[in-house]
Amino acid sequence: MAEKDKLYKLLNPIWIQYPVNTLPLAPSPTILNGKEIFFSISSEPDINIPLEKRFKSDYPTIKWKAKKPYLLAPVLLDEEMKTVDGQIQGVAW
Repeated sequence: MAEKDKLYKLLNPIWIQYPVNTLPLAPSPTILNGKEIFFSISSEPDINIPLEKRFKSDYPTIKWKAKKPYLLAPVLLDEEMKTVDGQIQGVAW
């Protein structure tokens, strides 16, 4: 039988989170101003839709195009690769 008089104390599993200083890993891509970049979504839309919105708001001078085949294979055709300046392929598991 369980003892009713025992007292158990539990710790909060979250603890205290201290602020962290962040530093950029690379300079801002200002050389991409006016360039055309494809954003290829290859995973869950609920993950990549906010990322696409963030790219468009952070870099408004870049011409963004999106393809959403939800495949892991390359999504740009050879003709598109010749006309585009870059590609970002979002993959999440």
